[in-house]
Amino acid sequence: GCVCIPTLPAPHRRKRRMRNYLASFMTKEALEQFVKVGIVGVVNTIVSFLLFNTFLWMGWWSVIAVSAAFAATTFMSYLLNRAWTFEIKDGKVSGRETANFYLVNLAAWGGTAGAMWLAEALVGPLSTIAANVVYLITSFVILIPKFASYRDLVFGKAIRKKESRDATLA
Repeated sequence: GCVCIPTLPAPHRRKRRMRNYLASFMTKEALEQFVKVGIVGVVNTIVSFLLFNTFLWMGWWSVIAVSAAFAATTFMSYLLNRAWTFEIKDGKVSGRETANFYLVNLAAWGGTAGAMWLAEALVGPLSTIAANVVYLITSFVILIPKFASYRDLVFGKAIRKKESRDATLA
């Protein structure tokens, strides 16, 4: 005869997987990584503004200046998050990781720009203070999906490799 192994229906398995996934954000390690992503973001923002204003001072067109500052600080963020936040110290720079990191950050930029557009569509032109408030709120809201994307999509393979090596050494 047939030996049947009882399994949960698909919706129950999905619910359990989702609960386990969400629980993975409630660990000490995940909280430390989240804080580090935030710190890297603050440092990046400061460097980006410094570069942007330096490029403007040098006579660059603002669109080129902001694009160059974005490109440079996004790569800096990739390196810092890889080595410091997620402690991947294999000395590699992966083309796929880098491309995915830029895509995540372009999506985050799109979300931020969309929020700014929506705020202006709802209330009209924003004052400098109101625009900065929208930007600040969006930056905090977008940090959660950025963190999840960095951890699971961008660096996930390297993190799993590192964990596997660490388990082998233990």
